[in-house]
Amino acid sequence: MSGVSIQGLGKAFQKEDGTATQALSGVDLEIRDEEFVCLVGPSGCGKTTLLRIIAGLETATTGKVTVDGRPVTGPDPKRGMVFQEYSLFPWRRVIDNVAFGLEMKGVAKEERRKTADRYIEMVGLSQFRDAYPYELSGGMRQRVAIARALANDPDVLLMDEPFGALDAQTRNRMQRELLSLWDETKQTIVFVTHSVDEAVYLSDRIIVLSPRPGTVREVIEIPWSRPRDRTSADFAEVRRRVLDMINETGNAQ
Repeated sequence: MSGVSIQGLGKAFQKEDGTATQALSGVDLEIRDEEFVCLVGPSGCGKTTLLRIIAGLETATTGKVTVDGRPVTGPDPKRGMVFQEYSLFPWRRVIDNVAFGLEMKGVAKEERRKTADRYIEMVGLSQFRDAYPYELSGGMRQRVAIARALANDPDVLLMDEPFGALDAQTRNRMQRELLSLWDETKQTIVFVTHSVDEAVYLSDRIIVLSPRPGTVREVIEIPWSRPRDRTSADFAEVRRRVLDMINETGNAQ
């Protein structure tokens, strides 16, 4: 089991003048094992902060987060993180970037390369295993970042606007590829996006956060099977519903 439980979560950032900015307040959320969840909401509502707290990269001020029943107290390989910035090591080839986490865990060279090759093949980059990041397109670099996260066999994959910097055509292709990977691995995914269209296309549920301090405004179930038709009336209706919630705050996405 790799569900995520968030209870009474709050986060305040201290300023230099001694005052505090409340980023999140009273967040309660249950994310089921093997579920694909997207977080959306107005700019500055705390989506990325919430994701970083789940990852263990930020500490909550109040409340708690548990994964598989265990409290989150810091980073853990079982919670893989994929950022919008590809964060690859430019001096490392694809194979070595993907194997990095396994290397840090002390996995033997032959075993970690075998594992890395598996995930490189899974993201369709076998012919580029010996390439350097500068030799790859943006979409290919993001696939390497995803393969690196998956190579650690995380229970939960946390993705912070991973396709935000890509052109529309590449972004749509990466969405399809991610769903294919998720269908194969069945990892729990928590995905932050500014694109409502992307959220409706990808997720089992959309979590709509309120303006700062962010809290859960509404949880929207997406009942359709995949792949989804972006041009259908049902798709458009859910997209409009989510956009209306965000637009009511004066921060249209």
